[in-house]
Amino acid sequence: MARKMQEDTPIDVSAAGTDRPATPPLTGLELLWSGRVSSHAEDAAAHRHLLDADESARVAAFRRSVDRDAYTVAHVALRRLLGERLGRPPEAITLSREPCTHCGGPHGRPVVPGNDVHFSLSHSGGLVMIALAVLPVGVDVEGVPALDTVTEVAAQLHPAERKELAALPAEQRPAAFAGCWTRKEALLKATGVGLNEELSLTYVGAGAQPATSADWLLADLPTDPGFAAAIAVHLTGPGARPPHATSVAVKAR
Repeated sequence: MARKMQEDTPIDVSAAGTDRPATPPLTGLELLWSGRVSSHAEDAAAHRHLLDADESARVAAFRRSVDRDAYTVAHVALRRLLGERLGRPPEAITLSREPCTHCGGPHGRPVVPGNDVHFSLSHSGGLVMIALAVLPVGVDVEGVPALDTVTEVAAQLHPAERKELAALPAEQRPAAFAGCWTRKEALLKATGVGLNEELSLTYVGAGAQPATSADWLLADLPTDPGFAAAIAVHLTGPGARPPHATSVAVKAR
């Protein structure tokens, strides 16, 4: 976990992705952690005592070990990173949720009440990503789906995104769809709406570069082959800093 990893590896997220143009610089992002569940499952299981009662109940409810391991790795890592950031024991961190900005329900953006740190986590297919920031942030990682899945689910996307996907050769659509989906989910997590909002309402782009916004910065992130990842960071607020090229320490896997 966070205390047992090799040296941090700086990655310039302003140019994330070897086959994509450079994205605008990220502001407000403090740390991005990425790990493989298989590398950390044993250690995370040994530190399940760091989780609170709600998290422990979630762990116990999983029937499949792969789901149980992914959740445990993600939440133990999150608590350790928040503990380091706030200077408190990981098990003493209180996690809560803001009201949903879409419906007002108790399932909005996760928070640590009374603190200035913002965070987001995602796990999929054995990969975990966690972001800490001084501004609202959302991160998402997903496996690239099969073409038939893309054909079925793409109808939910923004009309312009559907056109962008349709213009691509069939073999390029799964990767482009995964990139679009992670951008969209990262942004909706950051806004606190999540997937409660219809996916056709928000345009994030299915092309080589994410859509631009006056309020949010979207960036694609480097990750394992067969996966796509993206992050969204708010550009305005008390913690905002002037834009600058930012190298973020990505914890080694």
